[in-house]
Amino acid sequence: MPRLNDREIETYTTFACRLVELAGRAILPHFRETLTVENKAVSGDGYDPVTVADRAAEQAIRDEIARAYPRHGIRGEEYGSHRGPEALTWVIDPIDGTRAFVIGLLHWGVLIALNDGEHPVVGVMHQPYVGESFVGSRLGAELRRGDATRKLKTRRCAALNDAIVCATDPAMFSAPGERDAFHAITSKARARRYGTDCYAYSLLAAGLADLVIESRLKAYDIQPLIPIIEGAGGVVTNWSGGAADEGGQVIAAGDRALHAAALELLKPAAIT
Repeated sequence: MPRLNDREIETYTTFACRLVELAGRAILPHFRETLTVENKAVSGDGYDPVTVADRAAEQAIRDEIARAYPRHGIRGEEYGSHRGPEALTWVIDPIDGTRAFVIGLLHWGVLIALNDGEHPVVGVMHQPYVGESFVGSRLGAELRRGDATRKLKTRRCAALNDAIVCATDPAMFSAPGERDAFHAITSKARARRYGTDCYAYSLLAAGLADLVIESRLKAYDIQPLIPIIEGAGGVVTNWSGGAADEGGQVIAAGDRALHAAALELLKPAAIT
């Protein structure tokens, strides 16, 4: 497919922001309310919660895409994937951080990406309760809140001993060597924070964190965040240094020198 031009990127970015706002309106009536929580994990293998809010948000997004761009594909966490006649595909995580959502914490968000058939080219992370949207593409990245907008730029941090490192849960590092590789980095870092889900990647783009290292991600967990981080000057790869579009082991860094240093410690545990 030919590369999208700047005007098309702007049009799709505006549409993605409308989608996350629709999702937010479907979600907020359920936030900090008593909810029935289902566990999607198979045969008791872990905890993968889903609620009526997740499903209502994804359905609202799908309905609007079908109305506006019926030829586009959709790839979502709750209702699966279908290919459209065109290569463009919307990648949806209606609530990234459902574990946080169900206990009333704020580290969750609506994630949407537009993939052009090769790579995510537009990404949005929206937290409807606080009214923040982190938006990115090759045209740049910005934080939108109400009528205020500010450009996002990652910060310089070349050394591990100066870095703030984030991960949602160290328990995700369950493959051979993963936990040791992660510890090799966090033992050198200035600070580490957990329980962050999509917010850590967004704050990395804002220059407030330096590394996010995770494993066992799905495509819809990471694709919406890639254009935000790249648009702010950062880098996102897998632990081998390749594309992270399909999830798995992911590292995001604000500084390319820091990314290279961390990658050397992660590579022995990389799954190829």
